[in-house]
Amino acid sequence: MSARLYVAAQRRAWQAGASLPEGTARAVAIYHLSAKVISRADGRSAVAAAAYRAASELHDERLGRAHDFTNKAGVIHSEILLPEGAPARLADRPTLWNEVEATEKRKDAQLAREVEIALPRELTQAQAIGLVRDFVSEQFVARGMVADLNVHWGRTASGEDQPHAHVMLTMRAVGPDGFGKNVGVRHRRSLVSPAYGQRQRQATTQMAAATVAS
Repeated sequence: MSARLYVAAQRRAWQAGASLPEGTARAVAIYHLSAKVISRADGRSAVAAAAYRAASELHDERLGRAHDFTNKAGVIHSEILLPEGAPARLADRPTLWNEVEATEKRKDAQLAREVEIALPRELTQAQAIGLVRDFVSEQFVARGMVADLNVHWGRTASGEDQPHAHVMLTMRAVGPDGFGKNVGVRHRRSLVSPAYGQRQRQATTQMAAATVAS
């Protein structure tokens, strides 16, 4: 599943009281979001995926080896966001993803969902981190998912900033004792529901407004 959102040039002022001359447009950064599943059927490991996105070294208990991506550059922010009622131990990245791996027994198990979000390059790094944290907290964590958020600040071949976020999301319900029932189908439907699409459009508008305000 993939969903993409775009914000083009807007012929309106986003700041209260501001106006633009007739016939002019104000450029707003393009906003892009895509989602995919990290699956064991594809030979994937949730621990390895998390290590890569966080540019860290994590030990994979299922495979019995370490995944070391500490040489990867451009990762400016990493954090785990927990929903209400989740055990505090899941705020530790290796604990979180090793527990996910241990919970899933099937050889074709869906381990996590990954969402990639392009961020407005006009924002400062602190603004971009705050913006995507709020978006992930509202759209995913508030609905019961653990989110592993990593913000990357890369560069294009022409030298322009290319900020984006990788968000790994858990597929099972989580409570005080850890992971329970698989709710992958519910997550899959909610990501493409009309109501969710509306919330995405609202968040996109807010991102565009923040871009202009900066």
